[in-house]
Amino acid sequence: MAEAIARSMLGPGIFIASAGIRPGARDPFVDATLAEKGLTAPPHGPRTVEDIEDAYFDLVITLAPEAHHAALEWTRTMAVEVEYWPMPDPTITMGTREQIMASYRDLYERLQARIAARFASEGGSEAGGGSSD
Repeated sequence: MAEAIARSMLGPGIFIASAGIRPGARDPFVDATLAEKGLTAPPHGPRTVEDIEDAYFDLVITLAPEAHHAALEWTRTMAVEVEYWPMPDPTITMGTREQIMASYRDLYERLQARIAARFASEGGSEAGGGSSD
C-alpha cells in the first residue's frame, strides 16, 4: 500500500520499492482500499528484501518493529538513512468486512499523511493519492 501511495504522490522521478521481511501473498484488503482511492497495487506483488537487495537506496522506511531491526542489520555497512514510522497492522483486525476495511482505510490515511509530510519538498503532488482528499 505504501508503495502505491508514494508513487501516486511523488511521481516517476523517485525510485520507490516496497518489500517485507518474509514472503507473503497479495492482500485483497489492500487492493480494495487502493481501488477506493483510485489506485492499484504494483503489478509485481509482494516482495522480500532479498528480491530488491541489489538496489541502492538513500532511504529505507520501516513500518513495524521487526522490519526496522531487519533494515538496520541489512544496511549496517551502507550509507543509508533508516526511518521507523510505526503503523497499526490492519491484518490483525477482527470483525465484519466493514470493520476490517476501516482499519485498512485508517492505515492508508496515516501513510498518506506521513509521506506527504516527509516528502513535501520532493516534487509531485502534495495532496496526492487518488480520491482520498
